[in-house]
Amino acid sequence: MYKILKKKILNPTVTLMEIDAPLVAKKAQPGQFIILRTDENGERVPLTIADYNREKGTVTIIFQIVGATTEALNHMEAGDDLHDFVGPLGQATHTEGKKKVAVVGGGVGCAIAYPVVKKFHEQGTEVHAIVGFRNKDLVILEEEFKDNSSKLFLMSDDGSCGEKGLVTDALKRLIESGEKYDEVITIGPLIMMKFVSKLTKEYGIKTVASMNPVMIDGTGMCGGCRLTVGGKTKFACVDGPEFDAHEIDFDEAMERSTMYRTFERNAHEETCNLLVKEVR
Repeated sequence: MYKILKKKILNPTVTLMEIDAPLVAKKAQPGQFIILRTDENGERVPLTIADYNREKGTVTIIFQIVGATTEALNHMEAGDDLHDFVGPLGQATHTEGKKKVAVVGGGVGCAIAYPVVKKFHEQGTEVHAIVGFRNKDLVILEEEFKDNSSKLFLMSDDGSCGEKGLVTDALKRLIESGEKYDEVITIGPLIMMKFVSKLTKEYGIKTVASMNPVMIDGTGMCGGCRLTVGGKTKFACVDGPEFDAHEIDFDEAMERSTMYRTFERNAHEETCNLLVKEVR
């Protein structure tokens, strides 16, 4: 069992948990993920490692409540135990040898972007963090980004926090002002990553996107997380989750991401109703 040591509500739909998992923490790196189950009959859910502490033996996860399992997970509290917590899985972010990078995060994807920003900062790389949210109520990890980036650019759709506009607006302005990036890393909604990739391709800047497709076993056997990258089939769980953004077929990835939306919505509703009955 893996004990939940800390639970923190970051916004109405996003929650942070710190898990006692010393063996995972010992090997974890930015960009990797874990797969958890809340109980022995639970669904296998992949979540990117948001932070880790090797000395304490803890791993931090941040998740958005979008389906049945994340709803059930959000009803767990500090002191409760997760049935499974497997990892680290996937390939770690390649951070070595870069002098200046831009990390572009959107929404809950900023939870994945943060450990990447932190690793670059710790190794002395100049890192510009560009993060975007729909509005001020959905902002997460703002102070953490401030503390671990050379420059932080906060964007919001409605202008209620930071600057009104898209992350691509800020990135384009920085590029055109003369900033020379060794690499851009983008993490967030597929449509956002697609347009970040289109922008950087115009300027010939190497760009990496962190992909989060449907995933089941997490070890490359099921093929559920397959993507088309450079005309070839790749598995996000073992080949990724990070890939050359200029070679990803984002349109195919977006189409595949909607395949189980109705099922997920119905399962979420059933779980909510069940949890309400248990409370009563």
